[in-house]
Amino acid sequence: MKGLPRLRDLNPLRTFDNGRFPYQRLPNNASPFDSQRYQSQAATKRERWRNPLARLSFTKLIALAITSIIILAFLGGRGYHQVRKQKSEDKPVDSPSLFYWQYYWRLDGYYNGVRTLVSPAQYEPENRFNRSIPPTHIGNQKMAKLSPEPPLDPVRYDPYPDWKSAEYLKDHEQVHPCYLDAEKKVLPPDIYAYPGVPQNMAQPLYGSYEELGIEEDVCFERFGRLGPYGYGYNESEGGVDIVNRSESVGSEKVFRQLGYTDYTSVDWGSAQKRCYDKNKARFDVQQSGRKKRVERHAYVMRTWTGYEYNEYQMLSLRAMITELSLKSGGEYDVHFLVHVKNNSIPIWASPRIYQETLQNNVPREFWNISTLWSEQQMETYYPDPFPDNFANMAGSSIHGVYRSAHFPLQWFSQQHPDYDFIWNWEMDMRNTGHYWEFHSRVSDWAQHQPRKGLWERSARFWIPQHHGSYANFTHMVERETRDRDIAANDLARNGPIPLWGPYQDFPHSGMLAPPNETIPPTSYEADNYTWGVGEHADLIVFNPLFDPAGTNWVFSWDVTGYNRSLPIPPRRAAIITVARLSKRLLGIMHEETWRMRHSMFPEMWPAAVSMHHGLKAVYAPHPVYFDRDWEVGHADEVFNYPGEVWESPFGWGEHNLLGSSFYYNSGFSGALWRRWLGQRENGEGGRREEEGGSGRMCLRGTLHHPVKSENGPED
Repeated sequence: MKGLPRLRDLNPLRTFDNGRFPYQRLPNNASPFDSQRYQSQAATKRERWRNPLARLSFTKLIALAITSIIILAFLGGRGYHQVRKQKSEDKPVDSPSLFYWQYYWRLDGYYNGVRTLVSPAQYEPENRFNRSIPPTHIGNQKMAKLSPEPPLDPVRYDPYPDWKSAEYLKDHEQVHPCYLDAEKKVLPPDIYAYPGVPQNMAQPLYGSYEELGIEEDVCFERFGRLGPYGYGYNESEGGVDIVNRSESVGSEKVFRQLGYTDYTSVDWGSAQKRCYDKNKARFDVQQSGRKKRVERHAYVMRTWTGYEYNEYQMLSLRAMITELSLKSGGEYDVHFLVHVKNNSIPIWASPRIYQETLQNNVPREFWNISTLWSEQQMETYYPDPFPDNFANMAGSSIHGVYRSAHFPLQWFSQQHPDYDFIWNWEMDMRNTGHYWEFHSRVSDWAQHQPRKGLWERSARFWIPQHHGSYANFTHMVERETRDRDIAANDLARNGPIPLWGPYQDFPHSGMLAPPNETIPPTSYEADNYTWGVGEHADLIVFNPLFDPAGTNWVFSWDVTGYNRSLPIPPRRAAIITVARLSKRLLGIMHEETWRMRHSMFPEMWPAAVSMHHGLKAVYAPHPVYFDRDWEVGHADEVFNYPGEVWESPFGWGEHNLLGSSFYYNSGFSGALWRRWLGQRENGEGGRREEEGGSGRMCLRGTLHHPVKSENGPED
């Protein structure tokens, strides 16, 4: 069929749920290659396999049958689940069932607890980036010498500006304090961190705290991070029902400063509205006295009917609203965008049914920040036809949430034009750090990025231990781009080298014109890294903005509405739909959708629209940890220079990211989060081990994705 991808680009493994690359159990004890512990998570009660064939469309089954035959030999030599019994405790068996990264030493410093806290001057990271065997454990002899209590005391963590300072008020309107209650008696609580990190805790493999301006010399344990939102005290005191399940030595120092906050009658919608009303002068377009206007953000949590909100999720959601909205003077509003899966429920015909549906599916404290939507509504808002799809590998309707999660987001932006930016967030995201600090620092960093080389930098993983500073990385990418440009001496297969301003110089049957302000003021060569500095990013993503044409990513050809008699349009994509999108970008996406009938798979559409219309798109290099001590030169080759399309980490090579703290199907992310919560994971951790060892974990601020389960055994 014309327009379909080549057979080698079809990956039958992608047709399964997240279990298709199940995260292998981490080995423990002394050997990094304890093969008896290399078992699929499918063997555990929490990670059950579902029948994958029940979820496959006819298209998927055909692709699965054809390509399974083609790659059978490949998979046979690199089995995902079985590892032969190790013959030596010191050396790994040369087993073809191990991926290369599985031969790297396991990093265990993450699990050193609060009894091992040290100051930044004393800290030595565990990972040597494969130059030598790292010291992974605090031995029994050293353990006996540890203080029974954390050697450091927790301190109030406050990343906000001094709202009352003359320096701030010189350029901004006054920030009025916000409260949880209408009576102005309950201020939003502070969180607490330790001014150090556990000895030998690992460093991230790629990304950087320092580059983004995020504090890295502190760590957060569960009482200081979640205690302000109800963790660690009873429901009778306004907390959640998670008590007496945790090692807790030293936690009383947090509550002594913090006290308890009663959340039983909090209405977050009313609290957010009161906060905005008190501070709306900060956001007025016309600012008095030439003061700077503060942009408004909507932080949209995409949830659905039937979603189960466990106690830990409630704590994280309260943290988001408190830190992003109430303590920032209303810069953010947190919203729940609730997908009503059953299209037969007449939510639009009856206000009563709408309210009943909402109240039956969302916890009471979030009712007034929730908005319902349905796929049937999207069919009316963006009516058919959507013709000429190149390859619908999902086998589902264009109006389905799986293929068009951006439709309700575009609609939401049209209903709320007062928001300058919308953060598209997912329910399986977690953050051990401070929400406002992370988001404000990322936004500021992106704003200061120059446009020159931005697409090319954003297509790669920055590995500081290999590339050096971000400035060095920038110049390296510029040199390589120039060399590629000279070698190609023409347009690349999927766009010019480098991308500079709007790119619509490809065969197409009609597109909207790009905004005038996205036309470059100079040529690429004449620019001295000045264009774009100070310009807000239209798109911020958290994985690289890659070119799908250079990968065998299975959804690369899910492009709709463009003339199939012409070549497929150039495009870019970022895995995981989590992103910050500007009102301008969402407006163009909306116009291209309803007027031109253009759309793409949701991880491609915002990036491709940004590329075509010359908008500012940025990959923010946030810190990402790995469970193994990768050799950085090899990591650079694997992630940035795959030799063949099927080796790309955004395709069959995605197994390389299983051991990361942030990817769409990472296993380490959820495992690390649950251990941080004090639960047992793969036979390790839990209360008894923490009490008999170095105490509860304390992690730097880290984004975790995905976290599919939080309720595990604590003992």
